[in-house]
Amino acid sequence: MEGDSFSGLGNNGTQIDNKVLQTFQKSFVQVQNILDQNRLLINEINQNHESKIPDNLSRNVGLIRELNNNIRRVVDLYGDLSCSFTKSMEASSEGESAGTLKSDGKPGQKRIRPG
Repeated sequence: MEGDSFSGLGNNGTQIDNKVLQTFQKSFVQVQNILDQNRLLINEINQNHESKIPDNLSRNVGLIRELNNNIRRVVDLYGDLSCSFTKSMEASSEGESAGTLKSDGKPGQKRIRPG
């Protein structure tokens, strides 16, 4: 992934903070490493299954647990990325909407998603 992949994103041409970009890059690298590891695990699980050797089949139990844990980690990383992205977009838009009122004359409120 290139260092400037996200430059220019944001509301009205604002750029995403460099720290946020680094966080995204770090998370995407972690996700890719886990997915690469999962590919190897799946290959080993398939080979063990095809061999029908009892020791290999029982080894698959642990490999499948590891695969499931890795999938949970990927889901958590994507959840964290989503929250970080939402917060960065809200932070960049707060400056633009500060002091504005909705059509009913009441201040606008942001909906906060549970994390």
